Amino acid sequence: MPARTIPPATRHDLFGPSTIHAETHRLFFALMPDDAARQRINRAVALLQQQYPELRARWVNPERFHATLNFLGDYPALPADVVAQARSAADSLSASGFAWTLDYAASFRGRQPPCVLRSTVVPDLLQALWQDMNKALAQVALHRHIERQFTPHVTLAYARHELPSAVPIIPISWQLRHFVLIHNVVGQGSYHVLGQWPLST
Repeated sequence: MPARTIPPATRHDLFGPSTIHAETHRLFFALMPDDAARQRINRAVALLQQQYPELRARWVNPERFHATLNFLGDYPALPADVVAQARSAADSLSASGFAWTLDYAASFRGRQPPCVLRSTVVPDLLQALWQDMNKALAQVALHRHIERQFTPHVTLAYARHELPSAVPIIPISWQLRHFVLIHNVVGQGSYHVLGQWPLST
């Protein structure tokens, strides 16, 4: 199902027309760090906060640290059919676990430049997982949001300014053992995990 544009609703009350912004329900597959990796990522955040206060950033809650694997779209309500298709795609995959080492912080460009953790070397198995998921999503007609390139990263913050350059960090080795399907009502706190699929050892 293609993503639908979500227009604001308008109502009239005693003080004239006002705008009610509809909820945005976001779906995506992601890699979530275990507790040890999450703590190490959070320590990297603390050092960046000390070293670069000029970022004036809005920092991500550690519970929401993740690496997006495949984006499935924004919807005005949770689409049961898309969730079922996504589950079917994930069920069809057979992928191996792997280690991923994050070793530097950088900024992406944007109105609020994301501050992210990245890796000098992207594991072949991570690239293969993304490619295999894209193929599986195409098989169930969820191909609208398939990207041509994959830039794996963990978003730490949305900032007022960019980091001046890539910033080396103490390497964070992250063992990937599963991936998850996440439902996020944008702006409303925690993620909801709708499914989890193991990566073989």
